[in-house]
Amino acid sequence: MKRTVVKFGGSNLKSREDILKVINAIKNYREPIIIVVSALYGVTNRLIKSVTSVKQDKKAINVILKDLNNSHRRIIEKYIKDKDIRENTLSKLDQRIEKLGKYLLGIHCLEDIPNCAEDMLLSYGERLSSLLLGSILKYMDIDCRELLPENIGLVTDGEYGNATIDLEQSKKNIRNIFSGNTTYIIPGFYGISTEYRITTLGRGGSDYSASAIAYCVNASSVDIWKVVSGFLSADPDVVKHPVGIKELSYSEAAELSYFGAKIFHPLTFEPLLNNEIPVKIFDINNQKGKRSPLTVISSRSIIKRTVVKSVACIDNIGVIRLGNPGIGIKSNIISKAIDQIAELGVNIKTMISSMTSMNILVSKSDLNKCCGKIKSLKLPTIDTIECYDDSSLIALVGEGMDKRRGIAVRALRAVSEKKINIQLIASGTSRVAIYFLIDSSDRAKTIRAIHGEFFGKK
Repeated sequence: MKRTVVKFGGSNLKSREDILKVINAIKNYREPIIIVVSALYGVTNRLIKSVTSVKQDKKAINVILKDLNNSHRRIIEKYIKDKDIRENTLSKLDQRIEKLGKYLLGIHCLEDIPNCAEDMLLSYGERLSSLLLGSILKYMDIDCRELLPENIGLVTDGEYGNATIDLEQSKKNIRNIFSGNTTYIIPGFYGISTEYRITTLGRGGSDYSASAIAYCVNASSVDIWKVVSGFLSADPDVVKHPVGIKELSYSEAAELSYFGAKIFHPLTFEPLLNNEIPVKIFDINNQKGKRSPLTVISSRSIIKRTVVKSVACIDNIGVIRLGNPGIGIKSNIISKAIDQIAELGVNIKTMISSMTSMNILVSKSDLNKCCGKIKSLKLPTIDTIECYDDSSLIALVGEGMDKRRGIAVRALRAVSEKKINIQLIASGTSRVAIYFLIDSSDRAKTIRAIHGEFFGKK
């Protein structure tokens, strides 16, 4: 029997009352499932802040430990009424928090935090929530067992803070672990390196955990429960009446996740492609009647009449513009610039080049060090190096961008009518997306203009 992998994020775990919604959703499956859970809402941020504070102040250790203990204890006491079960769960909670305290004390003594210690520390948000939810489910007579990523062998490449899961090795370790009528609960967000070091997967990493586990067990689907309205045609904070998107391809969803849709970790869909495992997004606040997903993401490539399904955006973009009359054919220039940025551990968002210039897009926070590094090379083949730190990258996303004519022209016309200057445009770099670089001050106007062109007219 194929299992469903079900993921609950931190937005589902904001309050004690939210836990009941999660429990009801789990009960409604009426079959053994694999649950992947994030930390309680806000816990990861509190752990990140604690790293800075405990380096300087030993008293901060007790503050964060007490805070975490109280927030989890209140939920346990609300839902587990049997005294023996409750005390047993609270004892396990104390043990995990005590171990976390030892890591924090080590940070204070070192007055520094090694990468391996930071990843271990940040994994505790998920470890505490899986213990909490698993214990509540067992109390409610659901045959539930907690397993940690290090127990099942969810192997990563070992990169701290932004690890990639080794799917084939993990599959060998995991595929035969889940059996019988037991529901399993696993903390997301982290895995283990081949040296058995805890490595986190980056923000939103629990989605990635869920899809990787789904690949390893060839799951029937990955069900993601959220408090958002699935994927939309634009950010509802920018556009008044965005349209819900019922179906997306993996490529479309990946582009939208990368371009600030803030629904999924960008690598969520990579493990699912070969086995064609669908992702279904559900609303935790709407569980009446038959489970009906807000958005289904699969291998199906559906081309809409308007082609464009969503207008997304990445803010805080920095641009490095290298100028030379023949830069487009001088591959050594491009490779040297990229190598220098790679040495800094900086992720390049995208590159757009012509015969006379090459534009490298990075996060605004990385711009100064990247510019400084390239300028320090003093390459004689580069005439000018210009840096811009206040740009936004707009993406039009939809299957058929590479087949339907006139999409870019319509978008350009809509933007130019609002007298907005487009700094760069890239078409063809992605099969399902067209990109525009604009000044950040024009961000909202640009999104509304393009959205109006494709969604505001009959």
